Amino acid sequence: MSVFRPNAVSLRKVWLAGCAGLIAVLAGSGPGAAAGGTLEAIRKRGHLVCGVSEGTIGFSQANDKGIWSGLDADFCSAVAAGVLGNKDLVKFRPLTVADRFRALQAGEVDVLARSTTWTLSRDTEFGIRFAGVLFYDGQGFLVRRSQALTSVLELSGATICSLAGSSGEQTVADYFALRHMRNLMVTATRSDDLVKAYASDRCTLLSSDISSLALEREHLANPADHIILPELISKEPMGPAVRQGDEQWFSIVRWTLMALIQAEELGLTSANVDEQRSLPQADIRRFMGTDSNPGQGLGLANDWTYQVVKQVGNYGELFERNLGVKSPLKLERGINDLWTRGGLMYAAPFR
Repeated sequence: MSVFRPNAVSLRKVWLAGCAGLIAVLAGSGPGAAAGGTLEAIRKRGHLVCGVSEGTIGFSQANDKGIWSGLDADFCSAVAAGVLGNKDLVKFRPLTVADRFRALQAGEVDVLARSTTWTLSRDTEFGIRFAGVLFYDGQGFLVRRSQALTSVLELSGATICSLAGSSGEQTVADYFALRHMRNLMVTATRSDDLVKAYASDRCTLLSSDISSLALEREHLANPADHIILPELISKEPMGPAVRQGDEQWFSIVRWTLMALIQAEELGLTSANVDEQRSLPQADIRRFMGTDSNPGQGLGLANDWTYQVVKQVGNYGELFERNLGVKSPLKLERGINDLWTRGGLMYAAPFR
């Protein structure tokens, strides 16, 4: 008679199953998971609760009057505009990295928009679902303009500053080893020390996520003297997440993101959406609900896409005011541009 002896894989499955059960209990007891679902709970409450980071320039930060701005904050405002008809009916809850998933699982926030990377484990083991990609981040390189470098492939023999013990340090090592390119690593355990090393010419390049590099560049003596190389050497797709188990709410958050992108594809902006609304163009009329009801399957008003664009703008407007070349971070659109312009952003069809 054989005796079953659980191995590490089977024990992990049992552990995950237990966690999933606990998450389901927590999600079912939270304020955002009323019997009628998240949408009904938000309507009864009268506002959306959005989990964000605090003080992250370009993504979510509050001014001295408590007014929030940033790409993540604007996305939450877009959801509020579509669901409640008013972009201001949202309360922002700052969350730490350690607390973000627990708060979402427990129903303390309706949506998590905290520059969080979409990964397999998070999407399958944490009791949450990612609605899409709001910003494609990834590891890149900051270099002095005087170096006249235009590509990562020109970096053989370079001295590179990277955070000690981080995944970024290993990513650089793997990238260079795969291409048989030499490099010398300069590491530090604190980001501030790493930037100082780069500023004092101890390394040729500084490597981190491009959103972090853009922020660190603004702290240098002459930010315009430094550029971010165009290539990325890692993938960090960041987007909003919701709890598992509420398909209607998941669809609402997903299609709000799609609506922002689709509006840019159609050339609809917060400034021209009123005049464009009456045009005979079939795809615009379908998107705006002129000849159809794009909100019916979501449980939203017929004009929800109009409210999103009118009150918040399209994806390009969000990007430019928060991250673009005229913002403090001065980022190029790059892979966050529309697919029609060589980027990765595109919306599923509104039909």
